[in-house]
Amino acid sequence: MTKFSDLNLDAKVLKAVAETGYETPTPIQAGAIPPALEGRDVLGIAQTGTGKTASFTLPMITLLGRGRARARMPRSLVLAPTRELAAQVAENFDAYAKYTKLTKALLIGGTSFKDQDKLIDKGVDVLIATPGRLLDHLERGKLILTDVKVMVVDEADRMLDMGFIPDIEEIFKRTPFTRQTLFFSATMAPEIERITNTFLSNPAKVEVARAATTNTNIKQGVVVFSGSDKRKEPSEKRALLRALIDVEGDACSNAIIFCNRKSDVDIVAKSLNKYGYEAAPIHGDLDQAHRTRTLEAFRDNKLRFLVASDVAARGLDIPAVTHVFNFDVPSHAEDYVHRIGRTGRAGRTGTAIMICVPRDEKNLADVEALVKEAIPRLEAPKKAAPAPSVAPEASEEAEKPKRVRRSRSRKSDQMLEDAKPEVKADAPKPEEKPKREQKPREERPRNNRGRNQPRDNGPAIVGMGDDTPAFIALSFEERAKT
Repeated sequence: MTKFSDLNLDAKVLKAVAETGYETPTPIQAGAIPPALEGRDVLGIAQTGTGKTASFTLPMITLLGRGRARARMPRSLVLAPTRELAAQVAENFDAYAKYTKLTKALLIGGTSFKDQDKLIDKGVDVLIATPGRLLDHLERGKLILTDVKVMVVDEADRMLDMGFIPDIEEIFKRTPFTRQTLFFSATMAPEIERITNTFLSNPAKVEVARAATTNTNIKQGVVVFSGSDKRKEPSEKRALLRALIDVEGDACSNAIIFCNRKSDVDIVAKSLNKYGYEAAPIHGDLDQAHRTRTLEAFRDNKLRFLVASDVAARGLDIPAVTHVFNFDVPSHAEDYVHRIGRTGRAGRTGTAIMICVPRDEKNLADVEALVKEAIPRLEAPKKAAPAPSVAPEASEEAEKPKRVRRSRSRKSDQMLEDAKPEVKADAPKPEEKPKREQKPREERPRNNRGRNQPRDNGPAIVGMGDDTPAFIALSFEERAKT
């Protein structure tokens, strides 16, 4: 069996590794460290929780043992997709490099540019950064990457999912062609192959498990749940989550609960706290200081439940997580592998339970197609069963006769009938008016005003008739004489 002492690591590094309690390297570490120490490019593919961070941190510290960093010119660069993962890499570096004189700087969002600039100006051996913040420093002219000897892209598939491809390509262009490049990922998407073919030179491919496989130490299950009503489904789903936690009992000492939407993260965390479960949310909209405090509380067992979005799904190394609950089926099937990989780490066993509502059945099928196995179906706890669709009150109302709605005309007739005065039987009848004698139709005068009848206006009048003035009737000669 291979030991760390067989991997040609620096003695100071071996001493630090021994103090952490690790004696035997994981398969990805045993396969990636030797070619990395030889100066070759490495493409490492392994499921999450197998120790990829140490696979590049240990050889990088050994390779940088000699030499000195200059101001604003780091000697190595580590790119991570999220702040949490970048901070975790920094913690691993501090643990493994504590007997060396190597320095580091952590460039992530949510922290002061001024403090980061001070570290860069002093010169650092290892620069650990997220792509966005690194490009901010490059555009401000605070960094020069022409002295980078080792470049690491951690969780490469997550980088691609988050749309960092243009940023990564821009960063690669600013590094020297002679650099050593290490790529580590849990899945191997076609786009990653294009990137590796472009920026890696004859890499040593280390694949210790089939891409997108789940850890065999993790017991998986899914509860297919349908709410009693569309409006009640969210609250019933949260009740089901609490029931699943209760069923696990003391075996669930702590857990990460994943939601697809940030708004649901806050709602689920608030609901758990309302019912006495110690929970806190973590997602991208929270400031970095708050996220750091929450993670520290969870690591120190001061917090039992961490409700998270996928910002916490990749690369977080919290060894003692016993359970992972997927409150939602992930929209991207690859995220399922990374989510449940937060449990069952470092040889431990873990449990991953997922809730699937009818609208998520397609996503569930995609997950099962990716991992190439059917996830066992679990029965929902009885106390979390949805309420019956027909309530007792509804059945009682059904027995009551329905009120018949009458037409408007019938109502009006009834109102008119009620408004008539009551006539007594012996009351004298009112005198009837004599009916008007009707003449025969042919004797009735015709007004001749029909459309087809001509109008009789008497004989035609020529000129002015009897109204002609006398002087007009005179001849021309008579009028001349007058």
